[in-house]
Amino acid sequence: MASVVKIVSQIGESALSVVGIRAGTEEPHYVGRPLADDVEIRQYGPRIAAETTVTGEKQRALNAGFRRLASYIFGGNHRETKIAMTAPVGQQSSGGADIAMTAPVSQTGNDAEGWTVRFFMPSKWSMETLPTPDDADIRLVEVPAETVAVLRFSGDRGPTAVADSTDRLLKVLRDNGVEPKGEAVAWFYDPPWTLPFRRRNEVAMPVDA
Repeated sequence: MASVVKIVSQIGESALSVVGIRAGTEEPHYVGRPLADDVEIRQYGPRIAAETTVTGEKQRALNAGFRRLASYIFGGNHRETKIAMTAPVGQQSSGGADIAMTAPVSQTGNDAEGWTVRFFMPSKWSMETLPTPDDADIRLVEVPAETVAVLRFSGDRGPTAVADSTDRLLKVLRDNGVEPKGEAVAWFYDPPWTLPFRRRNEVAMPVDA
């Protein structure tokens, strides 16, 4: 009976994700303040992420990186921990503790050095308790506390949309006298099947605290 209830819950969460409702998905905690209409300054504490770097054409590389990390949280680890494929925010135990994929999924990089994709791990996990990835190209990393400027946008999240949003963010920072301290990172909160106008996408850039 419990398994039936879980399956029904996962199906419901998948349906909600179509319209951009992220039921049960944990997000990293932050303290924020507005800077402009669609831009805010956020302070994040330390986090843990699973990441991988893939070379090649950007979109193919990012898709390959996403699939590689998904294999880790779907069971490609030494505990064979799995998450039900029908609901990325749902989870199903199989011989070990569950790992949920939190939002957002992060991507950054360039053609010369490759493209890096990150899944942030739920806050209950530590470097000592997370299962070891089977794939040697997946790294578990500690992400230090940081202050970032974030611009939120919906709709298309392809390379052109990310580049345009980055340009908008840089303009807002210049207009407000805020100095960027690093490269922009794209954050995506919703699965591909979410209706474009309901998607939550963000571009984040480190700034001086």
